[in-house]
Amino acid sequence: MPRNTGELLITLVLFLPLGAGATIVNRCEDQSGSVTFTTLSCPSGQAMTPQGINPASGMTFTPTPPPAIADTLQKRKSNEVVVVGQRDDGCGNVLSAEQRRKAIINQQTPTGMSKRDVESLLGRPDKIVSRNAEVRYVYEEKKGRSRQVSFDEHGCVKGKR
Repeated sequence: MPRNTGELLITLVLFLPLGAGATIVNRCEDQSGSVTFTTLSCPSGQAMTPQGINPASGMTFTPTPPPAIADTLQKRKSNEVVVVGQRDDGCGNVLSAEQRRKAIINQQTPTGMSKRDVESLLGRPDKIVSRNAEVRYVYEEKKGRSRQVSFDEHGCVKGKR
């Protein structure tokens, strides 16, 4: 039996469970997406998600994502490939960015280049000839020579026949 108050306190502390210092903090999110943390309940109209904090383990915070985000993260863990920011030139991306740059530097119009690229490279055509679904740009060059660029129905440079 403990003799004084100090021994009584030490005896009581020894019998406390290790998780006695753990705390639950509520994550409150309103409709506009603002998030606050509180040890009290959330105001009405806000979504509440409990978060565990254990001060005995060095104040580690183990956040639990809201259910909507957790569902999205679970779906993303599949083997689905997501491409972000890929350029679509309207011509099936036949030319890579590097090939397109080389062609522009060398004043070439390879298959798969768009009308916009050709006009950026050579300027406005002197004459536009349309026949069926084919459009042909004609550029009059020096010494009576001309340059022709043929496009398919999608507006992409056609290959040589």
